Amino acid sequence: MIDLGLTKLALIGAVALIVIGPKELPKVARMAGTLFGRAQRYISQVKSEVSREIEMEELRKMQKEVESAAQNFEQDIHKEFSEAQQELNELVQPSANSIYAGDDTYASPSDEAMIEKAKNFRRRKVAKTSNIPHWYKSRHGHRSQVISGAARMAKHRVNRSPSSSFF
Repeated sequence: MIDLGLTKLALIGAVALIVIGPKELPKVARMAGTLFGRAQRYISQVKSEVSREIEMEELRKMQKEVESAAQNFEQDIHKEFSEAQQELNELVQPSANSIYAGDDTYASPSDEAMIEKAKNFRRRKVAKTSNIPHWYKSRHGHRSQVISGAARMAKHRVNRSPSSSFF
């Protein structure tokens, strides 16, 4: 880069005043300033465009790496899933044959037991997945078990019969 000090700028200004003349010097100075500004803007645009292209190329490389890693992960998952499915089929196959053969070693749970199990699971899941931490609930007296409004009303009724209880 050219090192321009105060003395060099004064010398350039004096030569320009003598060569161009005092009448044309302001016009030439304005024109030189606008050309210099345009050149600076053009250079900065080229630099930013080059840096954008470099960043885009890096992003493309990273995208390819991520896609290949995702494909490898997906293949591993499918492989593990198929192995687990084969093992499960091998385990289920003998017990299924014994069911069809009339063997009573496998007892299916009743529908009522399954419904009760599903209700309990849902209740526990809602109680566990709320936004308030468990330690805060226990300290400040919040409910730890979630029950419906109808069940709460039935809980506080005076004449409760065992058949009308939901839980």
